[in-house]
Amino acid sequence: MTPFSYGGPGSRVLITTRHDTVARSMKVVYCHHVDKLGPIDAWSLLKKQVLTSGKDEPELDMLKDIGLQIIAKCDGLPLAIKVMGGLLCKKEKTRRDWEDILNDDIWSVSQIPEELNYAIHLSYDDLSPCLQECFLHFSLKPKKTILSVNEVVSMWIGEGLVNGGSGILELEGKRYYNELILRNLIEPDTNYPGQFIGNMHDVIRSFAHFVARDEALVAQSGATAKNKLRSHSFLRLSIETKGAESDEFEWRDLTGHKLLRLLMLSGNFKMQPGDSLVTFSSLRTLFIESANFAALLESVCQLKHLRYLSLRSCTDISRLPKNIHELKFLQHINLEGCGGIVKLPDSIVKLRGLRYLSTNDTHVNSIPRGFRALTNLWVLFGFPTYMDGDWCSLEELGPLSQLKELGLKGLENVLEASSIAKARVGAKQYLTALTLECSSRLGDDGLLKARV
Repeated sequence: MTPFSYGGPGSRVLITTRHDTVARSMKVVYCHHVDKLGPIDAWSLLKKQVLTSGKDEPELDMLKDIGLQIIAKCDGLPLAIKVMGGLLCKKEKTRRDWEDILNDDIWSVSQIPEELNYAIHLSYDDLSPCLQECFLHFSLKPKKTILSVNEVVSMWIGEGLVNGGSGILELEGKRYYNELILRNLIEPDTNYPGQFIGNMHDVIRSFAHFVARDEALVAQSGATAKNKLRSHSFLRLSIETKGAESDEFEWRDLTGHKLLRLLMLSGNFKMQPGDSLVTFSSLRTLFIESANFAALLESVCQLKHLRYLSLRSCTDISRLPKNIHELKFLQHINLEGCGGIVKLPDSIVKLRGLRYLSTNDTHVNSIPRGFRALTNLWVLFGFPTYMDGDWCSLEELGPLSQLKELGLKGLENVLEASSIAKARVGAKQYLTALTLECSSRLGDDGLLKARV
């Protein structure tokens, strides 16, 4: 509490919590209990979630009697009403459809813990099997980790959760993502434009963890993870460590889980000589954030089924393995924040199935010749622009016709318009987002030499 002693006169600290014990432990001076919504406000909230246009309001008012009964089963909880609205907006506005929801057997299920509202279970039950899997998968994200819609969808694709037939899987995955938002099971983060970043309410997240409890473990402390890892075998692990807790969690605590398909670690963990990834031969998704990972890097290429590799802010890494091409199924590489990396291995051009590559916030300043062979790339961020004699790195972008999002850096290194034109940006019919980074060119005397 020491930092709060420096507040100015009249300063206040506001704490929000679902548990009285948390408030008491913080020694609050005044505790305000938020009332549940009354019928009028609850009906107004439900209508707001269901209405797609003002023209539908008279039709909806005809269903008010059923709506009020549904609201009563939500016990006046705003989150439950929002989730129920997300479900009802996918149904026809008929008495039969609304009565089916009202009379569903799920309201009387006794196995769900009391704090998990039945409305969420009802909405979950209404999802298609693919959407159910994607919903449960999203809940594995560490709470403090920010994942873009592109990264989320790439994970879903890598685990085979998106069924697109002959269509583009990324577009189908984004449709799944948008439907979960429409149903209020994912909430867009208002700090970011559009629906680029999404989060999950704690109650909904707890429900998802309850449903997936036999296959997945999400832990926010190394000590908690260690205890549960000893007593059960999991297919998916998401563990977040911080501060002193990183000393409690050892890599070897994971080695007994040989059937792992997904591993997400945020924060450091203890390493011992001989530790490797070889044990996890079934791993498809590997997400490491803000950890020292260099000692395990070479063993990454033993993960023959790996589809998704994200090493975010792993500052001890200076390169990718030279034999990265041995990961023949790899679709996603994210090196964002790995400032020690200055070059990509030449063999990366052999990863013909690669669909996502980001080197943002790294020092990668060159790319291997033959990069143009990666024709399945859908997203490419941090692409370095430079000249090597008469050759320009932008030439490698010409054949990449599938690009939907592209980020170029170092444009000050190319002065000739003819070189820039070789990227054929205008011919990329799917391109919807283009980011350009450039700075001024300075001469040896420190004066401005040219402006881009």
